[in-house]
Amino acid sequence: MEHTIIVATAGQGMLRSNDNGKSWHRLGIGEPIEFDGIVRSLAVDPTRPKRIYAGADCGVCISEDAGVHWRRASGELEGRTVWSVAVDPTNPSVVYAGTGAPSRAALFKSTDAGETFSRVVPDFPEFCAGVNRPRLLTICVDPDDGRQVWFGLEEGGVWRSGDTGASWERLDGEDRTIRHSDIHSIAVMPATPSAPKTIFVLTVNTVYRSTDDGKTWSGKPSKERFDGMYYTRTIQPIPADDNGLLLAIGDGTPGIKTRIYRSSDRGVNWEPATLNQIPNSTVWAFGVHTANPSLIYAGTKYGHLFASQDAGRSWDKEWRDFSEITAVAWTPEIAPLKAHAKSDK
Repeated sequence: MEHTIIVATAGQGMLRSNDNGKSWHRLGIGEPIEFDGIVRSLAVDPTRPKRIYAGADCGVCISEDAGVHWRRASGELEGRTVWSVAVDPTNPSVVYAGTGAPSRAALFKSTDAGETFSRVVPDFPEFCAGVNRPRLLTICVDPDDGRQVWFGLEEGGVWRSGDTGASWERLDGEDRTIRHSDIHSIAVMPATPSAPKTIFVLTVNTVYRSTDDGKTWSGKPSKERFDGMYYTRTIQPIPADDNGLLLAIGDGTPGIKTRIYRSSDRGVNWEPATLNQIPNSTVWAFGVHTANPSLIYAGTKYGHLFASQDAGRSWDKEWRDFSEITAVAWTPEIAPLKAHAKSDK
């Protein structure tokens, strides 16, 4: 199907393609995000596929035309480095954004579809042991209950709210099952007639899983489960598949060895997907959309983009290499692309 792919990078802003990756175009001049800037996260509005959010080095930016033009959100978030953005799927007027290095890590919320943001969690400690300055890497809103919001920091732990951010509880600690405070990714799979709600929290080295709404967790070190690789990067539910999941694992950051694993039973068992070319570094991000659950993109830390046409079972590398890929998204909307003017003088 026709669609627009957006690849976010650290150093080349965003690049888009509307011809299945045959050609790629950078941002135009005069946008709030510089064409050689840093974009850390992308989110497509689930009800308005032309509306896209980007977490960048200048704050949160919004596009109404599938990424052609952007404007900057206002409020306390403006000018901060944004590492994560999430839209409440039950109420898309509610958007969350997390900041981090070089900005102070904090969580922000919008109730007007991203136009303005205010802080809902105070600043976290300015420094931490593992990455110097913390960054809020992941935000997840329960797909069935927008009151339930999760976020995680590298490093600073996993946090949960049951009241859309009015109050928060931290769930990791030395006396708890989730002991590591380096949180990379969080995902929630809704309950079905045959399975309870299933929650995943990824630390740097373990996939934690809960089927009792976060009361208890099970987890085994990734290096013991995934071909000796420990660097547990991100997890992605597969659209329109009640039990399907994708998991990205590597041997480090940026890493030289990586795999994508696929589960058909909500993370009880995992099978390696087929990568038809060898990635150059750890797989960093997935891009999915409900318009075509079989079409999924994956980007590596050092700029390889892979595409799957069979819901993550097999993957082929796209011809274009990018700078550091930080996020990938696609939308069924098509927006015109115009090549930059060339100067041969």
